[in-house]
Amino acid sequence: MDFIRFFKFGLVGSFGILIDFSITWLCKEKLKWNQYYANALGFCFAASGNYILNKTFTFNNHDHAILRQYTTFLFISIVGLVLNSILLVLVQKRTNLDFYFSKILVTGLLFIWNFAANSHYTFR
Repeated sequence: MDFIRFFKFGLVGSFGILIDFSITWLCKEKLKWNQYYANALGFCFAASGNYILNKTFTFNNHDHAILRQYTTFLFISIVGLVLNSILLVLVQKRTNLDFYFSKILVTGLLFIWNFAANSHYTFR
């Protein structure tokens, strides 16, 4: 059961990555925003979409305390965003890796954090 949820969480996360990268790219490349502000906005849009999909698809959760759940999910996402931003800055400052490749690496690391935290706190 946990493997199936992990897989579904990955599918939802893939959709979130598409949203995240699309918004980040649009803001950074077309609107010429600072790359870290663009990254934060993309991350926030993806987190909101992921909450809805994870609640309904991944965890098939029927808890009616949506405000509490969404707040918990957002808190976990904000912790993830802080970790995402710190790690992204560190990778960028210490390597010559492309920004988007660095973002992929950081996102992969945070996938495990997000699954564990949301499994145990948001959708228990």
